[in-house]
This record gives sequence, C-alpha cells and structure tokens, in this order.
Amino acid sequence: MHEKRIALDVMGGDLAPDSTLRGALAACDTAGDMRLPPQRILLVGDKALIEDKLAALGGNPGFAIQHASQVIEMADSPASALRAKPDSSIAVCVGVVKQKHAGSIVSMGNTGAVVGAATLGLGTLEGVRRPAIAVTLNLTGHPVTLLDMGANVAPRASDLAQYAAMGAIYMRDVVGTPRQRVALLNIGEEASKGTDLLKEAHVLLTESGLDFVGNIESNQIFNSVAEVVVTDGFTGNVVLKLMEGFSGFMLQLLLKELKSHAAQWSESALRSVRKQIDYAEYGGALLLGVDGIVIKGHGRSDAGAVANACRQAARALDADVNSHIVSGLASQSARA
Repeated sequence: MHEKRIALDVMGGDLAPDSTLRGALAACDTAGDMRLPPQRILLVGDKALIEDKLAALGGNPGFAIQHASQVIEMADSPASALRAKPDSSIAVCVGVVKQKHAGSIVSMGNTGAVVGAATLGLGTLEGVRRPAIAVTLNLTGHPVTLLDMGANVAPRASDLAQYAAMGAIYMRDVVGTPRQRVALLNIGEEASKGTDLLKEAHVLLTESGLDFVGNIESNQIFNSVAEVVVTDGFTGNVVLKLMEGFSGFMLQLLLKELKSHAAQWSESALRSVRKQIDYAEYGGALLLGVDGIVIKGHGRSDAGAVANACRQAARALDADVNSHIVSGLASQSARA
C-alpha cells in the first residue's frame, strides 16, 4: 500500500496549510470524480498544526501524518534553503518516497526546491540525464503535454529527444490518447530553422522512431497537430506563464465587455470557460524522469487544484508510468 501512497506537502504554497488540507479532504470526497481513500494520502508538515486544522475542518478521515519542523518559503533561494532546512516539508516528502513509505510527492511549494530536492534525493530513472517539467492542457478538448516547462533551461539535443519519449509514454499510459504525435517548438516549420540545439534535436527526433511531425510555431500549440510539444525549459516556462496570464486577462476582458453591453452569460457557460482555462483544473506539472512520481502544483493553488494534483499523482502511480518510461527509453536507445 505504501508504494501507492501520496506524500502531500501541507506547508507548501501561498495558501498553505489551509488550501492543502482542504484539497486533501476534497480528493477523498465521495462526490469527487476520482475518490481517493484517505489512507493513500500522507500529510507532511507541522503535525500539531495539521491536527488542529483538521479538527476544525471536521476531523481526520484517516490520513497518516509525518512531522516536518521546517518550511521552505516561496521566496527562499532553493539551494540555500535545502541546505539550511534539512527537515523542511519538501525534504521530508522526498525522504519518505526514497524510503518507500510513499510513491509520490505533491507540492505547491518553491519550484526550484521541489525540483532540486527530488532530483538529488531520488535520482533520475535509468537512462534519463535530466528530468523535465511536463504540463498537460486540454483547452480545446484535445489534450497536449508541453515539456520542459522550467526544470532545465540549457538542455542538450539528446535531452529534448528524451523529453519527447517520456512525454509520449505519459500521454499513452496516463492521459490515454490514441496517438502520441511529437512536435518540436521552433520559430518556423522548416527543419533548417532555429538554433543549433533545435536543428540537432530535429535530426534526433526524426530518427527516434517516435511519431514526430516536425517543427511547429507557438501559435499552433492548440491546433491539434500534436499531443506532445517539446522545448527547452527557458522557452517552455515563458510560454506557460504567458498563456496563464493571457487566458486570465482575456476572461476578465470578456466579462467586462459583456457587462458594458448589459449582456448576460449563463452561469453554466461561465463555469465551462473557467474550467477550461483555470490552472486549478489541471492539478499540477509532472516532473518526468525522476525515480518517483513528483507533481508540482501552482503556488496559488486552491483546494480544488490540490485535490486534482493528488488525483493526477494517483493516476500516474496506478499506471506505473515510470517503469514504462524506462523500458521505452531503453527501446529507443537500442534503435539508435
């Protein structure tokens, strides 16, 4: 049972610990789309605080609790904080997975600290040089996974090829897409476009055996041309933050215009639009390539986002996605 358990960093995030505890409870709600047994969630953080908060929320339904005496704040330097705070909730989460007391980590905390602690503490999967942050979006009814969204800002071309393979396996085994077409994010569709990194990655992806459809520009991401879009961590993080900010801006602009024209939008239609563009609906980003399932949620995650991140972690654990990644990369290496 422990290898299927999720270590939830209760102290991580702008709205913690209230949002994380409410999210844990929501993930176990019988009315939810995917109810998790409370025994699958291990709460990590200040034990006395967690017990008091749970009592105020109606009681502990069966969560185990692992005490952590320190917290890495969102503004902390990741490397310095990991050294100075060895008993932080992030470090303890990594420790319980390394000791096989849990199989997954969910944290809304400091991104650099989560990535650094997981990479150093858990190590990478066999055949993986660098992990990648993968974000799956479903704005058009056609799921697409983008990676890397910020774990590695200066990858090699071979890293991008590995990202593509890991993303394709994730889309097949966890998201369940019938096809796993891979595209390389670039400034033009021609193979000769882009930096030396992208040109070399294009050659490797062409020879990879993956369903590689070539380069795409950023305006094609949601045109249903691929299920996996690969880029370096610097570009990916810029794209992600731009999409996040612009979607919120457009929604507010639309609501303002409707109000100025005395137009009414049904509440159900508004909920539908919010559901498609709200980061909370996607749970979190999966750190693909580390020896354990690690979900990094948005720092501003509310209870709904935390619950979805826990369910996302459970799906990845149940699909045994990491063993599939190892075997998939081995097959790709043999073909190469």
